Amino acid sequence: QVQLVESGGGLVQAGGSLRLSCAASGSIFSGNVMGWYRQAPGKQRDLVAWIPSGGSGNYGDSVKGRFTISRDNAKNMVYLQMNSLKPEDTAVYYCNKLRPLPVLTYWGQGTQVTVSS
Repeated sequence: QVQLVESGGGLVQAGGSLRLSCAASGSIFSGNVMGWYRQAPGKQRDLVAWIPSGGSGNYGDSVKGRFTISRDNAKNMVYLQMNSLKPEDTAVYYCNKLRPLPVLTYWGQGTQVTVSS
């Protein structure tokens, strides 16, 4: 069964922190580079951070130094620790394997992150 379930979003003040979690089915998770994406209202969905199965995280310039991606291969889980949040981080956050966006046809429901100024 193909499944992606994101959680952990919420409303937080600028400068605050949130930790997002993603539970993925094995068919999506196993052996794949996993990523966190986000989509703000009226904007395209963008890749925020990604992590290979046995390596360390990589980050987009807008979140580098503030966000940390991690994964638990035994549990098929991906996490995103978000610190020093800014209003421009407001978006729906999704996890998925790392592929070009037009190739990704299945998405979870995402989790809303709202950062107030």
